[in-house]
Amino acid sequence: MAAKSTRSKAGSESKARATVAKTYKLYVGGAFIRSESGRVMAVKSGDTFVANCARASRKDFRDAVKVARGALSSWSGKTAFNRSQILYRAAEMLEDRRAVFVDRLQSHAGFNEAAAEREVSVSVDRLFWYAGWADKFTQVLGGVNPVAMPFFNFTLPEPTGVVAVLASSTSPLAGLISAIAPVLAGGNTCVVLTDHDAPTIPCDFGEVLATSDFPGGVVNLLTGSRSELLPHVASHMDVNAVALFGGSKEERVLLETEAAENVKRVRCFDDPPVADWASSDHQSPYWIESFVEWKTAWHPVGL
Repeated sequence: MAAKSTRSKAGSESKARATVAKTYKLYVGGAFIRSESGRVMAVKSGDTFVANCARASRKDFRDAVKVARGALSSWSGKTAFNRSQILYRAAEMLEDRRAVFVDRLQSHAGFNEAAAEREVSVSVDRLFWYAGWADKFTQVLGGVNPVAMPFFNFTLPEPTGVVAVLASSTSPLAGLISAIAPVLAGGNTCVVLTDHDAPTIPCDFGEVLATSDFPGGVVNLLTGSRSELLPHVASHMDVNAVALFGGSKEERVLLETEAAENVKRVRCFDDPPVADWASSDHQSPYWIESFVEWKTAWHPVGL
């Protein structure tokens, strides 16, 4: 009887297991949800199927903006130091999942091992860098202004509000983080649209955000088609600013024309080759300044 049991166990172990493909969802309001349309995209690495990924619709974008607006007061109301701590926590959690991202970048995005390690290192370092600036850019870029009267004159930043980010299509992780970290450091909330051949990588980053102390709705990640959603991003009346990375001349003209309807701030950035995102040219406190409003307050000098 013992011999029969052993043979039966060995036979079952020799059978090939079926592949369990992951279905990636949108990250909205701190939760992972399906697209309201039910649409998915098949993600392939070469000719090999690797996963299904939700394809966001116009309604998904509207819903995400509503959630981001609801989270704005909570996030902007935190101290700059607290926002710094949370960004640093995100860097910690990404570093903790390094092996997962290195594997995903190789198996889903076609990176070699060295390039995948570099992409993750740049991403962790960039989060850490902006975490350090979150409570310092005010002192560097703002300040007390001299006036020829018995007043103090202070220039202080306020968040712009809800920022729509059309993220890099060349760098699935470092480019994504370089786009959203300065927005968050300035106290804004964001809705991020990623249109990349490996949309699973930004979705995996959503799992980092979900364990990084960010209040739900501060960062909302949508995967889908930029060409489909760009007109709705540009014309949405409750979006205060748009950050566009790359894009054709026609896309930039459309964005700036539609954004003029509600005086929406538009910032257009280059989308360099993936290896170039490691350059310090793609991190600056002035990227934070792009998404804050500077307010001046007067106060009489005490006697």
